[in-house]
Formats: sequence, structure tokens, C-alpha cells
Amino acid sequence: MLESVRQFIEEHNLFSLENDPILVAVSGGLDSVVLLDVLHRIGVQVAVAHCHFGLRGEDADADEQFVRKLAKQYGLPYFAEFFRTKEYAEQEGISTQMAARFLRYRWFEQLRQVQGLAYIATAHHQRDQAETMILNLTHGTGLAGLHGIQVKNGHIIRPLLGLGRDDLHDYLVERGLRWREDDSNDSPVYQRNLLRHEVLPVLREINPNLDQTMHGTAERVGGAEEIVRRYVEETSAQARRDDAEVTYLNIATLQKTAATTLVLHEMLRPFGFSWLMVKDIVAAFPSESGRRFDSPTHRLVKDRENLVITPRRLTQFGTFQLAAGQTDLLADGMRLKAELHDDAKHFIIPRSKSTAALDADKIKFPLTLRRWQEGDWFMPLGMKGKKLLSDFLIDQKVPLNLKDEVRVLTSADGKICWVVGWRVDDRFKVEDSTERVLTVQRM
Repeated sequence: MLESVRQFIEEHNLFSLENDPILVAVSGGLDSVVLLDVLHRIGVQVAVAHCHFGLRGEDADADEQFVRKLAKQYGLPYFAEFFRTKEYAEQEGISTQMAARFLRYRWFEQLRQVQGLAYIATAHHQRDQAETMILNLTHGTGLAGLHGIQVKNGHIIRPLLGLGRDDLHDYLVERGLRWREDDSNDSPVYQRNLLRHEVLPVLREINPNLDQTMHGTAERVGGAEEIVRRYVEETSAQARRDDAEVTYLNIATLQKTAATTLVLHEMLRPFGFSWLMVKDIVAAFPSESGRRFDSPTHRLVKDRENLVITPRRLTQFGTFQLAAGQTDLLADGMRLKAELHDDAKHFIIPRSKSTAALDADKIKFPLTLRRWQEGDWFMPLGMKGKKLLSDFLIDQKVPLNLKDEVRVLTSADGKICWVVGWRVDDRFKVEDSTERVLTVQRM
């Protein structure tokens, strides 16, 4: 078994056996005791970490004492942390299991960094992987859920994932190792235990090699996921354009892809859009512009040629003022930087839409930054007549969600001098007679 684990580590490039120190998560149960013994025997530099979740009273105290003695027996560094798991779960409104998972992995990563360790090893094996895959499938999942537990995920490694539970038990008996049983592993309250004790035994009657079969399936799904990931990256490179806080996805390009809904879901996952919502978005491709879809963090609008994605503003944008001589203005996430240039003759007007060049002597301070309103009008640069701002935004084909984000900078007399990021007012433009220039840049 030692050689099998060594080969598995090398085959999956988990870590350097000679050079990388590893933090091993040890609960005191059969799996983690085997993991610790195996890694120690094949010569890995090891430190032991144990979590006390404050959920099982004296049994949990006994687990901690057992693991402490075990680490001492091996002559290894030992770290323990005591969590108020139920209190944290109630505070965050999550289940106790979710709270325990978050707390332990957060602490493991903090400990890894502080102690200068390379990776965190957990004792997951093939049976754990099969349980995870079936549980994910029951709840509904994509490719990521179908490959179950990953062999390596960031700084988390699973050196025993190539072995079955029976392999671990046989090793433990052969070595005469002691371990602690966790009674909560038999409680039907937890979904995983219900699956473990009621569902999987039936499936193993159909396929006695279920764990190995599921492990092989996970490897194949992992390969398919990599193919999909590369295809999504290639499609994204063609379809996606980012501009400040706005992301554009070209609809025509998306429609040419294979499995459009799947590809778009992968592209929209970082913005918080669910699978069902993405199906609705794809169904809206032939519809008129203006269809809006909201995730918890972002807003997507189906425009003429693009899907336009912007962050949702959860707070109402107010009115902010920029006084004479003030160089910075931070307003609900938008930052403006102002600079006065005394020598207008040698000033070169910036080409960027994110910077306005204004005749400083035509401006009356303080300047006001606010949302645009119905009825607002200005004289777009190059035009001599008035134009309603609403009409200007239509002419510019500004998507609905970007219209909501448009700000105007006004002089103290109420005149709009800049539609921020779009157009300067002709009345405040820099001319040959201009002596001083004020530039205002959106950062």
C-alpha cells in the first residue's frame, strides 16, 4: 500500500516527497489515522492539525487527546483549534455541517501559511468520492459536481483517493493501529449518512465494485471538464469584451457555439447566474432589446447585439460635490480625479472618453456629480443645439442597465458640463481662447 500511495502522489504530481512539508488533517478516525501513518512511513515531512468543533462533548475531548498523543508518538508538530461551530452556524444562517467545513478549511489555510507548509492533506478515499458524486447528482449538478472530490484543489491534496475503504481498513488491521469512532457518522440526520447506510448498499448489490467504477467515471468526467473549460476559454476570447465595470458578450458568436446554454452558463457562473436563468437568457436571444435578468450580484440586459453585464448597485447613488481645488471625489464606488492645467496653449486634449477636458474659466464651483434625470438636456460636443439626454443615450445605443449607471457632472449654475464617460458639453469645451483647462478623469 505504501508503494501505491507513493505512485499515486507522483502520478498526479501532488507534491514533492522530498521537499514539501505537509499539514495532515487528523480527526482520529480510521481514514485520517491511516493517512498520517502512510505519509510518515514514506518519509514525508508532516505536521498534524486537529479540529474540535464543540459538538460532541466528552467524546470530542477524547478525540483531541487521542490525536495529541498520536502526534507525540510520531514526534510530529501538533496544532489544535477549538471552534464554536453552532454559534457560527446561527450567526451566518447556515447548517452546522457547512459551518464546520468552512471553519476547518479556513483554519487549515491560515495554519499552512503561518507555518510555511506546502499543502493540506485530507484522508478522502474512493468511497467518499462515490458518495459525493451521487449526492451532487441527487441535488442537481454540472460537470464539476460529477467529478466529485478532486485529487488536488489549490493547496488541498487527497493522497488516498486512489484507494478503497477496505484497503484502508486492511492496512490499519495489518499495522495494529488504533483509531476513534465518531458516532455522528451513523446518525441518519445527515444526508451523507443516509446515503451511506441506506442507498449505497443497494447500489453495491448491483455493482460490487461501485467505488472503483465511480472513481473511474470521475477521472473521465474530469477530462471532459478540461475539454469544456478550454472550449469555453476559446469562445470567451471571441465573444467577450470588458470595459471598466461592464462586460459585453456578443450574441451572434454565442449562437454559433455547440451547446450554447452550457457554454454561456460557464461564462456567467462568476456573475452568479444559475442554470435555469441562463436557459431563460438563451431563450431571449430572438426577443427585442431590453430583457433584464438579475443575479444576486449582477444585472444582465439583452441588448441589440450583446448581453451587457454590470454589477448591481445595492445602495442608491446620491449627490456629491467637488469643490474648487479638490482633486479627488469618491462617490459610491465611482472615483473622479480633477487636475487644473494653467498653460492651455500647450495642453493636448485627451482622446479617452473617461477624461473630460473643460474650460476652467467657464465653470462655476462646486461641481455636482449626480444621476441623470428625465428632462435633463445638454449640448453634445460638436453640436450647437440642445438635446435631451434620454435621446442622446438612445442615439448612442446605451443598454438599459448602463443607462441606470450614467452620471452627469454639473456646474454650480446647474448646467451639465459632462455626461461622465460619454460626452462633454459644447459650452464648456476647450477652445483657442481657453487660458486654463480643468481635466476630470473617471478612474
